[in-house]
Amino acid sequence: MMEDFIQPAMTLLDWLTTIFVFMLGLAALAVVALYIIDRNQTGDAVRRNYPVVGRLRAVFTELGEFFRQYFFAMDREEMPFNRAQRDWISRASQGKGNTVAFGSTRNLDPVGTPIFVNCPWPTLDDDATCPPSMTIGGGSAKIPYEAGSYFNVSAMSYGALSKPAVLALSHGSAKAGCWMNTGEGGVSPFHLEGGCDIVFQIGTAKYGVRDADGNLCDVKLAEVAAHEQVRMFEIKLSQGAKPGKGGILPAKKVNEEIAQIRGIEPHSASISPNRWPEIASTDDLLAMIDRIRRATGKPVGFKTVVGAYGWLDDLMAEIVRRGPECAPDFITVDGGDGGTGAAPMPLIDNVGLTLRESLPVVVDMRDKYGLKDRIRIIASGKLVTPGEVAWAMCTGADFVNSARGFMFALGCIQAMKCNKNTCPTGITTHDERLQKGLDPANKAVRVAHFVENMRKEVGVISHSCGVDEPRGLRRYHVRMVCSDGKSRPMNELYPVAKAEAA
Repeated sequence: MMEDFIQPAMTLLDWLTTIFVFMLGLAALAVVALYIIDRNQTGDAVRRNYPVVGRLRAVFTELGEFFRQYFFAMDREEMPFNRAQRDWISRASQGKGNTVAFGSTRNLDPVGTPIFVNCPWPTLDDDATCPPSMTIGGGSAKIPYEAGSYFNVSAMSYGALSKPAVLALSHGSAKAGCWMNTGEGGVSPFHLEGGCDIVFQIGTAKYGVRDADGNLCDVKLAEVAAHEQVRMFEIKLSQGAKPGKGGILPAKKVNEEIAQIRGIEPHSASISPNRWPEIASTDDLLAMIDRIRRATGKPVGFKTVVGAYGWLDDLMAEIVRRGPECAPDFITVDGGDGGTGAAPMPLIDNVGLTLRESLPVVVDMRDKYGLKDRIRIIASGKLVTPGEVAWAMCTGADFVNSARGFMFALGCIQAMKCNKNTCPTGITTHDERLQKGLDPANKAVRVAHFVENMRKEVGVISHSCGVDEPRGLRRYHVRMVCSDGKSRPMNELYPVAKAEAA
């Protein structure tokens, strides 16, 4: 009797054991299959660098949409870029639709919030136009630059960025017809490979155009300018992440190739001086602009974070006194609220005016002295969505640059490890294992989509305001929320400057 009972029980146990082992085998095969798929796909850098495990990020991101009211911050509460901003860039760079439902998640009450003024008779789609190209350096440079795109890639150097990231930006910029700024690390073969227009930035250490003693070399300037793709030169006085301090590239990111491009020793920290020793006054700045323009034959401007701004008044007055031909061809205004570069927290958090405050000041200073047609204004600083770019155009910017926006387009997940050489998406690391996650061909398409969708949706805002194209936006097209909770037209808060007689 006992044996009759035990036999079926053992048979059932054997079946359960067999099924369990079979399921384990299937699970193991599934893991292997997912590992192979993740290692060989090029669309998601996290999954490529962290096969199988990296898929959990997508799962948790999806669950966050449903559980955020209990466990997570709201879309607009994260810093430095919130989930709503990152999601817009992600959808735009993938070429997906950017329509959303159930109303805005944005709080429209905080002071400084821009609200665009829609026209009762918006521009018809059939009447909308693309912004025409704009000349930079006309009348001063031997070879002016006819810039076709008002939205472009801001300064990020090879060294701070990885080789595949630079390649993706170069090829993507060429596809989108925008320029790419080299950052202060010099021009590399990877900047040039894609065939895009290049803005060569000269930092305080003069990487790429310095002699053996670290001084600016006119011969090397001419060699760089000989590249047809190099369209302009930008003197970096300061940047948003660290006004008053030079570039910082840790020793572990200075490999032999980067050292050769920069003209420095490999495997030692690349620390730039905190300012140009040769530039200590507006006269010195104008002299340096003239020197570089003569050596290169191409437009020259400068980049700065605005804090004190009396010197800008002196600069404009001196330009009027000498004649407009001595003026910089452009001024890049950077916001003081941080950027892509590694920097001390006290500078990121506490030094330099935000772009919201500084951009109107610089535009008005230029226009007051009648230099609007001579000096182009480029806005740079946390402008990553259409509303932010449209605000800059309303304020008076001729062009808008973005750095972190393009990092998100490349797949950045805001891991905040840019300076540690451990970037999980391969964007800011020289660890070849992690770089494998970033496929330049795939990401170049995303870069191009990001530019194209940005221009398209800034156009949507401008058409809603009743103008044909974004450069037609004016300050009266946007209202700013004030401390009393009411919004006021920007042209009342910042009246448009009238040119003074020379």
